[in-house]
Amino acid sequence: MHSRFEPDRQLTARMLVTLFLLGLLYVAFVGALLVLLKSTLVVVVVAAAVLVSQYWFSDRIALYAMHGRVVTREEQPQLHGIVDRLCATADMPRPQVAVSDTDLPNAFATGRNADHAVLCVTTGLMRRLEPDELEGVLAHELSHVAHRDVAVITVASFLGVIAGLIVRFAFYSQMYGGRGRRDQNTMVVLLGVMAVSAAVYSISFLLIRALSRYRELAADRAGALLTGHPSALASALTKLDGDIARIPSKDLRTASAFNAFYFIPAFGKGDSLSRLFNTHPTLEQRLDGLAKISAELGRPA
Repeated sequence: MHSRFEPDRQLTARMLVTLFLLGLLYVAFVGALLVLLKSTLVVVVVAAAVLVSQYWFSDRIALYAMHGRVVTREEQPQLHGIVDRLCATADMPRPQVAVSDTDLPNAFATGRNADHAVLCVTTGLMRRLEPDELEGVLAHELSHVAHRDVAVITVASFLGVIAGLIVRFAFYSQMYGGRGRRDQNTMVVLLGVMAVSAAVYSISFLLIRALSRYRELAADRAGALLTGHPSALASALTKLDGDIARIPSKDLRTASAFNAFYFIPAFGKGDSLSRLFNTHPTLEQRLDGLAKISAELGRPA
């Protein structure tokens, strides 16, 4: 890592282990599909196309899904000013700045590397936070880019997407592939594909969430140390955690698919079961971590 964000060797090790395990899972998944579907060309083309598209176009896909758009310095001078200062302090390339017009208070970073990164902030977040709190959130998001964990999460998540696509392809190809193929063997193949895909999705789901929870703590620490004001980030976390509960549940369900990328998860207070497999550590864990940083810096939490 060439920026001034504090490096995190544990995060790097966890990312390498996660990618290695997902790589093994991917090889096993493709091998099983080749045996079940008996169509090498289709399996390889679909797998490669999804991987390439997610890696190279992840920023565009995320912005489109969140209805975000890149904004100029004239449109959002305060936002650009904060990003400029943080990037100068961190000695890292400046990402594109985007805004999503939604009341959901959140932010996320995406892109395959620091030179092709996009930092997106919602209008709901900007309305709720003070300048120092917003700076803390943006420093947190920029640390994801500097640590390269945004790219890792993007690549890691594609395996579950492939599993879902393969199930749909197998279902429709077997159902509408002609009467001669609608026999008992066809049903066995279809059930086999679904079983393999479900197993792959479940394992990748757990691996990604285990990595995601740690990377949030690492980003909290790196962002707080860069700004020197962990209390501002703690204040933003506390404020947003309370405000998320007041967002309509329909909007939260729509946004929850992107929780792994968000600054704070789109969960309400009643989602205790969902938190068992959350992409983020609890608010208490994050505040405890920031309090420790405050003690290290000799500042009040």
